Amino acid sequence: MMFWQCAKMALRAIVGNRMRAFLTMLGIIVGVLALVVLVSLVTSAGEAVADQVDGLGTDQIRVTITNDGGRPLRLEEVPTFANHEAIGAVAPINQVSAMAWHGHENGRATVTGTTPSYYSIAGLDIVAGRFLRTVDVENNTHVAVIAEQAALELYGTVHVIGATISLGGRPFQIVGVVEDQESLANLLMPGFTIYVPYTTAVRMSETLGSAVTTMVVSAPDGGDMNEAEAAMEDMLLDRFRRDPDAFGMFNQALMGEAMDEINRLLANLLGGVAAVSLLVGGIGIMNIMLVSVTERTKEIGVRKAIGAGRWSIMLQFLIEALVICMIGCAIGIAVSWVILQVASMLVGELMNFYMSPGVVSVAVVFSLFIGLVFGLYPANQAAKKRPIEALRS
Repeated sequence: MMFWQCAKMALRAIVGNRMRAFLTMLGIIVGVLALVVLVSLVTSAGEAVADQVDGLGTDQIRVTITNDGGRPLRLEEVPTFANHEAIGAVAPINQVSAMAWHGHENGRATVTGTTPSYYSIAGLDIVAGRFLRTVDVENNTHVAVIAEQAALELYGTVHVIGATISLGGRPFQIVGVVEDQESLANLLMPGFTIYVPYTTAVRMSETLGSAVTTMVVSAPDGGDMNEAEAAMEDMLLDRFRRDPDAFGMFNQALMGEAMDEINRLLANLLGGVAAVSLLVGGIGIMNIMLVSVTERTKEIGVRKAIGAGRWSIMLQFLIEALVICMIGCAIGIAVSWVILQVASMLVGELMNFYMSPGVVSVAVVFSLFIGLVFGLYPANQAAKKRPIEALRS
């Protein structure tokens, strides 16, 4: 009963000084706004980037031969690496840039020379036709598998099996269409994505030799990428006379882990900065509450004279500080939601900013903590006043 009476009196005091109460809670509003918006932006952007990184293929290892020591790796050696139980598949790759033509339509293309194993490693999906076959690689045939985007922009349809496409002035027969897929190669060499037999791509390039200098490796289904990396490293060391400088390996799964760690650090950093602004808002609340206690000395004296105890007076002012904090928190969360919606509309389909329930919970708990800590001292000062001195003042 006493609690509700104190709560009513606190609300009456806030309503009676609306402008001062609003200016007092402004620090809390700004603090909550900074905390929720900054952390939500970082979290949303981080998840969008993480999705893009996952699309690049975080379940494969990229091997680059940097110094073969006069013992170049031959194409026929590549499949033997997949005989290890920790290795799922291995495929050589090389990328060349070429102009893709069909009639009057053209565009820059990233032509990837590879073998049939690349299909499972990269997680490609066939839309029409087939992927490359071993016979295509052995016979250096001029066949191509193109991505959907290339098919739609050059031909206006994905039904292009059997059609001819010109790559770097050479005619190729299209045997398959695959779904578009992000890759590290596409980021470095943007354009249409087209796959051709490895041996054919070597002949297309004036700089690539017959030696294999780049491979992609995957683990078997349910296998561990770290085990696959260790197995591949051991086999390459044996192949290149225990020379660790002969090759380099990049486990793309580490890229996703690094992005997650960066996102956590940024969220914690920005959350800490926003927490400081909340503390500043709490100091403002304590300052105004001390002023309020001084102004309402007579009210305190009257309440004590008619029997109000120390705890009752303290509870009234403490509830007032908590209510100011929570109203400010609610306004801050509402404004944060509006800002995030506007930000999502501005960036369009690039990413979707959303309000993280976790950060909202942190904002509410922290606001309660601020109201309790910074309201306790003014409330205690009010409760300590003696009735006679309060009435005299």
